Amino acid sequence: MVRTDSEDIFATAAELADAARAATLLHFRSAGLTAETKETLRFDPVTVADRLSEQRMRDILARRRPDDGILGEEFGKLDGTSGLTWVLDPIDGTRGYLAGTPTWGVLISVRDAQGPVYGLIDQPYIGERFEGGLGRAQMTGPLGARALRCRAARPLSETIVMTTFPEVGTAAEGAAFQRVASKARLVRYGMDCYAYALIAAGQIDLVIEAGLQAYDVQAPIAVIEAAGGVVTDWQGRPCPEGGQVLAAANPQIHAEAMALLNGG
Repeated sequence: MVRTDSEDIFATAAELADAARAATLLHFRSAGLTAETKETLRFDPVTVADRLSEQRMRDILARRRPDDGILGEEFGKLDGTSGLTWVLDPIDGTRGYLAGTPTWGVLISVRDAQGPVYGLIDQPYIGERFEGGLGRAQMTGPLGARALRCRAARPLSETIVMTTFPEVGTAAEGAAFQRVASKARLVRYGMDCYAYALIAAGQIDLVIEAGLQAYDVQAPIAVIEAAGGVVTDWQGRPCPEGGQVLAAANPQIHAEAMALLNGG
């Protein structure tokens, strides 16, 4: 069994998040900030801040936990020998970052062979940090510290649903999302990782997305599950590698949404 050393993981994650805050805020809303695109058919931006944020986190891990592996969005995979891997998204929501909105974030998680055991969602500009796993389910921010707890079950007609892109994914995936959205009280778009943090904080009920990567989902999975929520793919299976993701505040609303996603 892999030894997780939870206190050192907490301290390391905090140092990583602090470093990523400084790196991302250095360039946020700065004059002349530009982006390259990783793809040719659509705008998938990367900025100097994405790369700086991840590089600073990797430098810390090389010093503090050299035996652990790393999987990062910008610089790929580094194998380790400890059985633990740090999964890093240095800016989740680079489009929002470029637009100057405050709902992008930094995602940090630790996984073993089964999946994420700890996750951290940090919003540098707002100053909020959400943690879950290894016995923790808490947030800190401008209003102080408090425990994370997902909302209790309520009818779908009373729920708040979020996703990042209005089209969600393919045409079929977008149609499936609309089956859920049409029955919800409120639907909001464009929150990136911040939407998952809002589930854990008890503010919203569902996040439904598609086309995600491992570094997009592993921190949210750990944080939401620690707060009592459920995160699976659209068929109810574990989704640590991304793809279609259904995050819910409780098992009841998860089951109701999943049935609609699958044509129910």
